[in-house]
Amino acid sequence: MGGGRDAWRIRPARSAHGLAEKDIPDLAGRTAVVTGANGGLGLQTSLALAGAGAHVVLAARDPQKTTAAVARIAERYPAASLEVVPLDLGDLAAVRAAAGAVLAGHERVDLLVNNAGVMAMPQCTTVDGFELQLGVNHLGHWALTAHLLPALLHAPSARVVTVTSTARHRARRLDPADPHLRRGYGAWASYARAKMANLHFALGLQQRFARAGVSAASLVAHPGLSNTDLQARSVREGGAGWVGAFFEALTARSGMTPFEGARPQLRAATDPRAGGGELYAPRFGSNGPAVRRPILRRWALQEQIDVLWEVSARETGVPLEVPPA
Repeated sequence: MGGGRDAWRIRPARSAHGLAEKDIPDLAGRTAVVTGANGGLGLQTSLALAGAGAHVVLAARDPQKTTAAVARIAERYPAASLEVVPLDLGDLAAVRAAAGAVLAGHERVDLLVNNAGVMAMPQCTTVDGFELQLGVNHLGHWALTAHLLPALLHAPSARVVTVTSTARHRARRLDPADPHLRRGYGAWASYARAKMANLHFALGLQQRFARAGVSAASLVAHPGLSNTDLQARSVREGGAGWVGAFFEALTARSGMTPFEGARPQLRAATDPRAGGGELYAPRFGSNGPAVRRPILRRWALQEQIDVLWEVSARETGVPLEVPPA
């Protein structure tokens, strides 16, 4: 989180697994917004941030799961500072309302973790008519980030961390003429494309932060093979097919725990040495400690980033540009 007197302080303890909760800096006085905070990686991220002293805004859709998540965090950290904001990333009006609730209570947001997502869903649309996976995984987070931008820029050294997946390597380019795959849908192809959009969004946002000369930073993380409800839900919903059943069995057998899977996004969010535009991921791709990884062919991504910006602003009606400092 930047240098100087406001830099986050790292605690001296270390873990053989690359990152432990006690490695996270003292976050007292910081406000963190975590999407999908009521389960899986989002819950583990919220637990760790709350344990480090941050005020954590749990932004999630299912009220029962969110209530249970709050109880779990409070049981582990009785002094945790927690807040719940209902968030449905598949509804732009709900996203706007959620951001408004955050802005009404917080002049600044120090950390935004764009964690929530769906995987390999059957073909369907969001409230606004977007293809579900692009709508929830990317366009909803686009709008949320844009609405929260004033509070992020008000923080001394804010970070935005967006979660991607190695599935992005199998993605086709976003077609501006058919962003919602109305001319041909595949559940896994759609997921890969949405996760590619997450990467391009994180990199494009960092470019805009840098051009504007602000201290905020945008980073990206992927969790590797993590045993969360994401795989099981994709199988239950019927879009994942035999591939989903295979990955559900694989993650149950050899996947990392949710906390281990959350380590890359926690490191991207809190490591004082992390910088804008960086990718954090398991060392061995699917598992291992959280380390900084190279972004392959970064030089070739600019056209796709520009297309994503054009399509996202057009589809949501929400521009995302950073004013000069």
